Amino acid sequence: MARLPRLTLASLPHHLIQRGNNGAQIFVDAADYTQMLDLLREMARRFGVDIHAYALLPSEFQLLATPETAEGLPQFMQSVGRSYVRYFNNRHGRSGTLWNGRYRANVVDPKQFLLDSMVALDWLPVRAGLAREPADYAWSSYGHNAGLRYTTLVHAHPSFWALGNTPFAREAGYKAAVEQGLSAEQVETIEQSALRGWALGSPQFVAELQNRTQRRVVRQRAGRPPKLDSTP
Repeated sequence: MARLPRLTLASLPHHLIQRGNNGAQIFVDAADYTQMLDLLREMARRFGVDIHAYALLPSEFQLLATPETAEGLPQFMQSVGRSYVRYFNNRHGRSGTLWNGRYRANVVDPKQFLLDSMVALDWLPVRAGLAREPADYAWSSYGHNAGLRYTTLVHAHPSFWALGNTPFAREAGYKAAVEQGLSAEQVETIEQSALRGWALGSPQFVAELQNRTQRRVVRQRAGRPPKLDSTP
């Protein structure tokens, strides 16, 4: 079956996943992580993309981001990818591809699934055995969103602002959400939706999204389509 084209829409958050080729490392040390964060910051400004959350792991990175235009997000990812490969190959004396094919992405319902998706990203290092708690990991946006440190890379989404009327209230609300965590089924749904390019949202959100594009936004149900009644 041919792979569906990515669906990118302006002013809606997207979950993006880019992995190393055959699971290879894309970050070796702190300099590599820092270079990626600098590139994300630079290209986000250049192409009009707001990054709400990120997690950089040794062999992959994941983002939650909202583009101002539909073209901005693929341009942003292409520029980040190409620039980082040049840097990484030059620094580590290698050549050839670094990425495991094209990046994966899907559209996320900001009201129902954005915060859950942020929580899923913050638990990635823990699930990978890289940290005991989300707060222990230096290369994710948890520290910023929980008020432990500050970065100009992250821009809060309105769904995050809805957690409270003050920065302290929002940070406390987000820390509580992360501490509560997600079920294994929720995590699987969030990640598989991004990997397969299916919209993640309420039935109303998905229906409204489908009206904006001819591309399928959710997986078709298994089985044959129902037969039409030809009785006069």
